[in-house]
Amino acid sequence: MWLNPEEVLLKNALKLWITERSNAYFLLQRRRGHGESTGKITGLLVGALDTVLDSNARVAPFRILLQIPGSQVSWVIASGAAIEEVNRHWDWLTRNLLHSLAVFENKDDLASFVKGKVKGLIAEELRERQAALEGDPERFREVLLKFELHFGLPSSEKLVTYFSCCCWKGRVPRQGLLYLSTNHVSFYSFLLGKEVKFVIPWAEVVRLEWVSSGLMHDAIRLVTRQKIREFSMFLNRDEAFGAIAQMCDIALRRLLDSEGLELDRQLLQPGHINKRVLEEQALREYVLALFRLPRSEHLLEVASCSVWTPHARNHTAGTLYCTDQYLCFSSKEEGQCTLILPLQEVLSIEKAESTSALPNPVIVSVKSKKAFQFIELHERDELVDSLNLRLRALQWKVSMFRDKRQSKRSVNTPTPYYTFYYDTGLSDEEEIEEQVLRNTVNSEALMTAFHQNQPGTNGNKTMENVKERLWEDHFSEFGRGVHMFRTEKIQRLVAMGIPESLRGELWMTLSDACSELDSHEGYYSSLVQKSMGQNTLATDEIERDLHRSLPDHPAFQNPTGIAALRRVLTAYAHRNPKIGYCQSMNILASVLLLYAREEEAFWLLVCVCERMLPDYFNRRVIGAQVDQSVFEELIRERLPDLADHFPDLSSLSSVSLSWFLTLFLSVLPFGSAVCVVDCFFYSGIRAIFQLGLAVLEANTSQLCASTDEGQALMILTGFLEQVGTEESPCVPPPPPPEDSHEPLPVKYTNITDLINEAYEKFGDLTVRQIERLRCRHRIQVLQAHEDTTKENALRIVSPEVSMSPENLSNVYDLFKTEHLVSLYWGDSSSVAAAEASSWRQTDSGRSFTERQYRLDRAQFKSLYCLLVPWPGNSEQHSDTLGNRTFTLLSQDTDSLVTFKEFAMWLDTLYCGELNEKIRHLYRLHIPPALTESEDDPSLLKNPLLSSNRPLYVTRPAAEECVEGKSYQEQLKQMLKDLGKAKEKDAEKPLSLMNQREFIQFCKTLYSLFHGDPEENELFQAIATVTSLVLQIGEVGHQGSKVTQEASQEATTTDTSESDDWTVSFAQILASLLTEQALVNFFEKPVELSAKLSTAKEKQYHQRAVLLSLQHKVR
Repeated sequence: MWLNPEEVLLKNALKLWITERSNAYFLLQRRRGHGESTGKITGLLVGALDTVLDSNARVAPFRILLQIPGSQVSWVIASGAAIEEVNRHWDWLTRNLLHSLAVFENKDDLASFVKGKVKGLIAEELRERQAALEGDPERFREVLLKFELHFGLPSSEKLVTYFSCCCWKGRVPRQGLLYLSTNHVSFYSFLLGKEVKFVIPWAEVVRLEWVSSGLMHDAIRLVTRQKIREFSMFLNRDEAFGAIAQMCDIALRRLLDSEGLELDRQLLQPGHINKRVLEEQALREYVLALFRLPRSEHLLEVASCSVWTPHARNHTAGTLYCTDQYLCFSSKEEGQCTLILPLQEVLSIEKAESTSALPNPVIVSVKSKKAFQFIELHERDELVDSLNLRLRALQWKVSMFRDKRQSKRSVNTPTPYYTFYYDTGLSDEEEIEEQVLRNTVNSEALMTAFHQNQPGTNGNKTMENVKERLWEDHFSEFGRGVHMFRTEKIQRLVAMGIPESLRGELWMTLSDACSELDSHEGYYSSLVQKSMGQNTLATDEIERDLHRSLPDHPAFQNPTGIAALRRVLTAYAHRNPKIGYCQSMNILASVLLLYAREEEAFWLLVCVCERMLPDYFNRRVIGAQVDQSVFEELIRERLPDLADHFPDLSSLSSVSLSWFLTLFLSVLPFGSAVCVVDCFFYSGIRAIFQLGLAVLEANTSQLCASTDEGQALMILTGFLEQVGTEESPCVPPPPPPEDSHEPLPVKYTNITDLINEAYEKFGDLTVRQIERLRCRHRIQVLQAHEDTTKENALRIVSPEVSMSPENLSNVYDLFKTEHLVSLYWGDSSSVAAAEASSWRQTDSGRSFTERQYRLDRAQFKSLYCLLVPWPGNSEQHSDTLGNRTFTLLSQDTDSLVTFKEFAMWLDTLYCGELNEKIRHLYRLHIPPALTESEDDPSLLKNPLLSSNRPLYVTRPAAEECVEGKSYQEQLKQMLKDLGKAKEKDAEKPLSLMNQREFIQFCKTLYSLFHGDPEENELFQAIATVTSLVLQIGEVGHQGSKVTQEASQEATTTDTSESDDWTVSFAQILASLLTEQALVNFFEKPVELSAKLSTAKEKQYHQRAVLLSLQHKVR
């Protein structure tokens, strides 16, 4: 155990200690007389002395000393009763501290650093022991107080966990605490009179990685867009790295992904996250991936136990995982023995009599008249009671659903649900037949009708018969159905290829899609009825790809197969509009329809898209990109020669992406690809990773000899084309001529041999490893999408503004940060409402880039105060102008400001011409920006009367009457108007300003000049201009009515005010131009970059303080 450092004046006083290990700074010593085989006199004396002493005074037989070179003083820093315990401490010191101590020149600093580190380790061990005993240890409360004191974040920023570690500044480590909170990672250190403190938002972290080089051994590198931070010397580095990666992954999925990646509902509420929740969530993700359960399942109980395995004639030790609808067992060694028991298949769960041979047994009986015995279950009574409660609830639910379904059947006409047509030719009534096929659900797999024409099925049937017999033997020994034992033997059988007669059944069993089918009777037929005939974007894409799905297979050269494929894809798009339809789903669904009934194929597709390949099939294929990033790391780790030849593995990733999206169906011959699908349904995505590595490993020598990416692509394509089965071997290509320089043809490879080789060489790749890698690489993928989104936004806005690209980039960062800060600590209800408004489905007029980040009124006003070039002398008036500006910019129905609108407004203030700035101020003082009551900053009752609405296309009245104008011409005119929005806006006439509005305008001008060096001259100038404009208004009011412009649309509808005092924008602009002081003020350049830098420094602290005050008021 670690000890508080205690001085030892004599390192070896009275020769009581023997040095076992040593280095320049540490000694590992053994107490003389302990562990010696011979009875030396000194050892006997020391042993007798230790025996005489009472238990409190006895000395541990092993210890570690800190020694300073050239000093006579040492410190005891660790001790132990066993050599193994002290050796662990010694290894930790040599691995984490020894390389770092050489940087210290002062001996006192070195001793202080080591002693401080040891004290930190003691505190860490104490925290772990307390956390095991109580949910809220006193130590955590102390750390929480320090966290709040050091960083001053709002109370809603919840501290989740913390770690003692060192942060490296150059070559010097700084000992301190690393705090992980819901939205930030923070570090604080105060050592030798120097303070180190910083806060990093999780949204700024772009990469996490291990570093082991130089002075830093096993350090964690945290990379942001601006800096790189490195932390080391953790007591438990794996736990720390896992917690950091998990917190960052959760935060990014919650904050950055507006489409909503799969994330547990509890994690969407940051206030509910704590260390226990993190651990439970990590375990839940692992269990869902290991057993490929529905994403809606929650892990409720975990218990160590042993299950009786009849095939092995013994009990297999492992862990029982209980979820809402499943009992799952996994052996200690992942993949050795797996068992899945859906609760809907369970009849009873009973306790048996406990004996010495069978302690705490539980018997689980299933509908197939089999029983499973679990023993050595701790807290058996509570577990069985909980399981029986869920079982009774499920049985009641099933009985109620069955009664309701039977009552419906008695009312409905007895029309048979399943009919099937095997039409191979077209009749004279083609249209009628096509309509029938569109709405008729197939009752058998397509392969039963189109078996003879399938490529490769005319070979020897002997192998199929052998496979069938092997599987029948396996069923008799291991069971049949979803609850059969899954062992290495079934893995070898699957690698041989599942026989066609059993393929559909085993796909349903191995994926557990059969449970979904049994519990949702009639669901697919209702989806077909609801979805067929609808016309959506998804159905258009489906129709486009129908005839591209296995076009060489006869089943999809026939209306029967095409109609079945259409129904399955359309029904799924209707079931899950979030995914809808994505390319490669058609290929997968085609193969499923060949071997499974249509309804079974639908549930298999549900299982693949929602369980086995989560987040793969969405607009940005995030899941596939994450797995590609994981695959690249596995290549660097498992195939270093190949990684050295291809420093940039993106070229290989571009090839392997289709392997993951289509499960090799698009690159392998059909017979071989179906064998890969067999392995996928048994092992999940792990099979694709292993096979991908095996393919690259088999071609490593040729790939390392390739000179470019094209040649590497040809090598892999040629290899995959020659992968066949024993039933359908590939035809080898003809050899090249003798005088040809082309490479030799690729030799034939058996798919079973390739799969077995993948298992043998890469079988140690586990689901747990894949899940951990996914967690870390998802951070990089999401941040890469953020960078792409930013680039697209800047590319769209850049032609519309005059500011420099650097300034525009900084404006985007401020805009995005303001959005994120409100998500961190803002009112969750208002933020959720704004998000819902921003992402509502009907908002199809804007691109994803335009909808990515948008600000509401409070967020905009916060940035307004930081960036406006003329701050004014009154906070109340600045707030009023901020309200008016927001109202002016957000004239659409969502009441949110986009980045483009914000950037163009800022560009006008800092880079615009004088008349553009005056025009903007003028618009702030007429409707709709100026409302009837400044206390109510809402829009006018009729905002459509605004003379300036963003992207609002108007056409002359005469043009509207032209009936001969085509739709294409109107569309071209609309696009032309949209492309010239800025110029058109400048040309649009503004409504006249009445006397009340002009008074507000003058008030604003007086406010702008406050604090300016030329303040007196400006006040005199504005007084002169005000008098001039008032005279112009009076003259116009007393004279005849001013002729209104034909295109003026923004005047008020109340005719009683038509004769009031009014002035135009042109009159005000002309009056202002008469005073040089005013011209100089508005033409004086204002440095935008300096303003942005200041705003960046103030933004975070200002919002944090403001939100903290708001929470206190509540």
